[in-house]
Amino acid sequence: MIPAAFDYVRAGSVDEAIAALGSHEDAKLLAGGHSLLPAMRLRVARPGTLVDIGRLSDLSYVREDGDHIAIGALTRHHDVAGSEALRAGCPIVSYAAEQIGDPQVRHMGTIGGSVAHGDPAADMPAVLVALGAQIVATGPGGTRTIAVDGFFTSLFETALAPNEVLTEIRVPKTTGGWSYLKFTRRAMDWALVGVAAVQASGGAHVALVNMGLTPVRAAGVEEALASGSDPATASQRADEGTAPPSDSFGSAEYRRELSKVLVKRALQEAMA
Repeated sequence: MIPAAFDYVRAGSVDEAIAALGSHEDAKLLAGGHSLLPAMRLRVARPGTLVDIGRLSDLSYVREDGDHIAIGALTRHHDVAGSEALRAGCPIVSYAAEQIGDPQVRHMGTIGGSVAHGDPAADMPAVLVALGAQIVATGPGGTRTIAVDGFFTSLFETALAPNEVLTEIRVPKTTGGWSYLKFTRRAMDWALVGVAAVQASGGAHVALVNMGLTPVRAAGVEEALASGSDPATASQRADEGTAPPSDSFGSAEYRRELSKVLVKRALQEAMA
């Protein structure tokens, strides 16, 4: 389909983008466009103005910052996947980025765009939830940091204000085991279900893809593991507190059972 009519503004800086968001009704940011443009073609999204920030090179970087690694919001998935800093310090992020879509998507799509879009079927949001990442947003009042656990608020909705720009993602360096698994009909498809598992000093963290309106923390699994359960036993609680969708690719019941299988495998891989 053809998108509804919209105005177009190209921002030359983050400050210009913030000003444009505040002065145009129903404005949306455009980065790589691989999340927003398909939604516009289906007219699920109908922004009045597109504010293009795709050329802001100062938001494309990966750099170490103490016990964290900072990732600029406009860093392409391809560059996240190939980052030596992430492969050494937080490999689950680089690995998950390598699983996104196909090469064309990875060379154009950005990590910040994917996270800000808030799609529960996307790969990176659940990985960031499992890691306990921090999201940095910049608006008219300055910069603030949002804990990822409170960032995704509902389907395609986040804690970003309408006039804020997601500028950076901060992930902790990890030393324990990890795993990211997803089940798809075809390699480039959205995951029917996905699992991100990370071993941290406070215990295992597990997050689920496409099991609710937002990325879901598998609290029941984490609680079982903390009580001494083995992965096979803990994985039986994978669907607690979830609300998976039913669609032409799989029913909610199928996704619930699939989540248990994938959580078991992910935990076994992370703990190996």
